[in-house]
Amino acid sequence: MASGVLRDGLYMNVFCRFFLLPLGLFSSSLCGPALDSVFAWTLCPLNVLLIIVDDLRPSLGCYGDKAIRSPNIDQLASRSLLFQNAFAQQAVCAPSRISFLTGRRPDTTRLYDFNSYWRIHAGNFSTIPQYFKENGYVTMSVGKVFHPGISSNYSDDSPYSWSFPPYHPSSEKYENTKTCRGPDGQLHANLLCPVDVADVPEGTLPDKQSTEQAIRLLEKMKTSASPFFLAVGYHKPHIPFRYPKEFQKLYPLENITLAPDPQVPAGLPPVAYNPWMDIRQREDVQALNLSVPYGPIPVDFQRKIRQSYFASVSYLDTQVGHLLSALDDLQLTNSTIIAFASDHGRRVMDLVELLSLSPTLAGLAGLHVPPRCPVPSFHVQLCREGQNLGKHFQLQDLGEDPHLRGNPRESIAYSQYPRPADYPQWNSDKPSLKDIKVMGYSIRTIDYRYTVWVGFDPREFLANFSDVHAGELYFVDSDPLQDHNMYNDSQGRDLLQSLMP
Repeated sequence: MASGVLRDGLYMNVFCRFFLLPLGLFSSSLCGPALDSVFAWTLCPLNVLLIIVDDLRPSLGCYGDKAIRSPNIDQLASRSLLFQNAFAQQAVCAPSRISFLTGRRPDTTRLYDFNSYWRIHAGNFSTIPQYFKENGYVTMSVGKVFHPGISSNYSDDSPYSWSFPPYHPSSEKYENTKTCRGPDGQLHANLLCPVDVADVPEGTLPDKQSTEQAIRLLEKMKTSASPFFLAVGYHKPHIPFRYPKEFQKLYPLENITLAPDPQVPAGLPPVAYNPWMDIRQREDVQALNLSVPYGPIPVDFQRKIRQSYFASVSYLDTQVGHLLSALDDLQLTNSTIIAFASDHGRRVMDLVELLSLSPTLAGLAGLHVPPRCPVPSFHVQLCREGQNLGKHFQLQDLGEDPHLRGNPRESIAYSQYPRPADYPQWNSDKPSLKDIKVMGYSIRTIDYRYTVWVGFDPREFLANFSDVHAGELYFVDSDPLQDHNMYNDSQGRDLLQSLMP
């Protein structure tokens, strides 16, 4: 596929943005002197600000991308613990969010699509905001935190997770409607959607509304006797690329380069190929008349996609900047743990998994870290399958997870992705549960990424590892872009043999 910017959707082991700023561990504007231990929580509990963004790849200055203007996020990262290899457990919004907000894997939540609620479907599992709420926190949700719809019971898991009903911007309903003015002067539901904010419905955009509401909540919590857990979910840079058109000027089209590695990896099995059908449904992409599933995107349109993605990231960055400035102005920064994460990316220190966010936040806040889940754990309401990453903060009081000790080459991250068939089709990127016939499981280590695609029974939620449909193996040291599938190579067979029990 010569689609450039979209080539990255081929991979299951999706890099996510994940960094934590535990400033409250060291000083507090509310409680006076420096804190020697997180167990001073009883004297001065730490607030939590969890910022979740949607489909953000490592297109940030703090990840070495010199083309991107992201000064506010970069400044946050400069004062934070920045994870270079954080992996989503499934590269679909709803399953990924449920995974890291419950601290459980998709095979435990049994959510692989958008069409079920885990408390009914799998088990009455606790969430991380619910755990904080039960420990005296005021928990608040703004914007896209849980995925809207059935997967959060049409309520963003309220009232379990939140002290108050979650806030959703009123302008959310226009995100995928005909609000994008095309070259013909008419309004379309396009992929590329720079807008004049004054001309859009309600004269605003969802992420701007979310920032304003989050700041109002911070102002209220300034004088609260209770600590807060505030989750703010931003829509961008998720498609459509709908952003204030002035951000487009930051990235002149003549300066936009093409994606450096547009080709399909050698030996990629068809089941691993993502035909990005969601993008094909946008009116401006439909007008290109691309062949399905392998038709290349014209070079000029590739540049426009990249320009709009970059502009969306810079727009997101300004919203994060406004939020963090308000936290500073209210003198809350030094008593607040700030966590910034993406639910997954379009691929973009030790390996970590996004589901480790839940136990890590609990540990940093001085709460008891929930125990590790038994196998199976469907009957256990409060436990976690992720690791407490406290050791990375070099603090002795965080209850370091014994699973983190030892050789860093033993670190492993897992992710998975469902497919309806062995070959690309209309629902390959987002199959409903009943249509899932193949499940891909990835193991990612420092040295390699190994993926096996196996048969899957959606009625029993069971993968059949004796029914192997395809495999992938990439040695990331010699092949960092994962271009050469070594699954059937003699070197690959030697490694796979060593993995067998």
